Amino acid sequence: MKAIRLLRVMAAIGLLTPRALLRLAAALLTHGVNLMTLLNFSARTYGERTALTDERETLTYDEWYRQSEQLSQELRARYGLGKGSKVGLMGKNHASLAKALFAVSSTGADLYLLNAEMSPRQLTDLLGSRELDLLIHDEEQEALIGLSSYRGSRLLNYHETLPAVNRLAAAASPMRTKSFKSSTGKLILLTGGTTGKAKEAPHRPSLFAYLAPFEALLSRLKLADRHTAYVATPLYHGYGLAVLLLFCALGKKVLLRRGFEAEAACRLIRDHQADAVSVVPLMLRRMLQADPEALKSLRCVASGGAELSPKLAEETRRRLGNVLYNLYGTSEAGLAVIATPQDLERSPGTIGRAMEGVGLTVLTDASTEAAPGAAGRLCVRSPRSGRRGEPRWIETGDWGWRDEEGRYFLSGRTDSMIVSGGENVYPFEVEQVLLAHPQVEDAAVAGMMDELYGQRLKAYVQLVPGGRLSAEELKEWLRSRLARYQQPKEIVFVRRLPYTPLGKLDRKRLTQQ
Repeated sequence: MKAIRLLRVMAAIGLLTPRALLRLAAALLTHGVNLMTLLNFSARTYGERTALTDERETLTYDEWYRQSEQLSQELRARYGLGKGSKVGLMGKNHASLAKALFAVSSTGADLYLLNAEMSPRQLTDLLGSRELDLLIHDEEQEALIGLSSYRGSRLLNYHETLPAVNRLAAAASPMRTKSFKSSTGKLILLTGGTTGKAKEAPHRPSLFAYLAPFEALLSRLKLADRHTAYVATPLYHGYGLAVLLLFCALGKKVLLRRGFEAEAACRLIRDHQADAVSVVPLMLRRMLQADPEALKSLRCVASGGAELSPKLAEETRRRLGNVLYNLYGTSEAGLAVIATPQDLERSPGTIGRAMEGVGLTVLTDASTEAAPGAAGRLCVRSPRSGRRGEPRWIETGDWGWRDEEGRYFLSGRTDSMIVSGGENVYPFEVEQVLLAHPQVEDAAVAGMMDELYGQRLKAYVQLVPGGRLSAEELKEWLRSRLARYQQPKEIVFVRRLPYTPLGKLDRKRLTQQ
């Protein structure tokens, strides 16, 4: 199966011609096995085709590669980077971060992708035990780093006079050295967002480990047919990074912006006639509110990183047509499940079907496979979840179920379940019912202590602009739609629910309101 999958991916990228195979061989001979090999192949294949554009610059594939290679040599010469080195990369979505990503990989160093929105305490906890050899960051993060305990070498992503990625990558090198061949170091994604202690999810890029997700993205999302993609999701998150790497392999144009603002995102899509975008559901909802007409060029809206509500899925289909895909995975196992527009049209709440080459199962409390329709612990097994080449089952931390046709659904996080009067209650399920109310824009549910039942539910509700609804009216509407033990004891109306920069509901801040 791996050989067949490899051939499919190679065909989609155009690698089954003698000329393309020679270009790949030349890239491997030049750089060894690391991310720079991919960029070298793309530069040889796509040359002067536009590759990246952000607020500061537009790069062809040839320029992206040459500047990344120059930066790699400067990093080795100035900071001694090589096999065994550790580098932290922290920044918003821009071309300098994309150059640094490939340059550090080319040195053979281990690369830590750091959340650009973390607090000083989180940065101290994160870096205190890791002893980085270099931290590459944006200028606006200097105050954050200064408040942390980090005292190692630092390099800015952008600066006009100080040493920075943009200046080193463009430096004239009269004594240009030969390209350095190395095997790639580990790529470490950090889970936990900005609200908890981050955990490492290390990956050593492997051709066969990434075949399943790449093939699924190519075949189900038809990305080879797209020409311009706006990567709105952060590159320090595995989801945004995967889209960037895949579009690099395909020779497509990638749009990056340092931050997300709905009106500006809509203008960007309209001006470039982008036909693909990677988003979290919150971004999609705000773009639909801002200017849905500007999104008419989109043929693929890839939503991931957080739960997609049925209400948002149906609104997207109504306004943009069948263009929405729902992606589900974990930092440890990678992409595992994809819902196509056809899946979402039939079942707007689904996360989709397991990809080929990925195992997915629902386990009961007795650790036996649950029957269709029965909820349990959602577990995944993929090539990326393996140790020493042996895939293993990983608990996703989500509670879910599957239907008779093999589509999977989420019921909520296992750690968010509450027990009310002896009944297991999942806030996620109640949230989806609340979102179905025409005057509810957004909703979140959490547990609260109750003397009689032990715990009850408390609902936080954001109404649509101009919406008028009382707590009693909403409770009455819920009575025929939820079981007795699912009914919220209290409903609080809020101006806006809190979200992390990755678009996940910030439940810690929510309960502090």
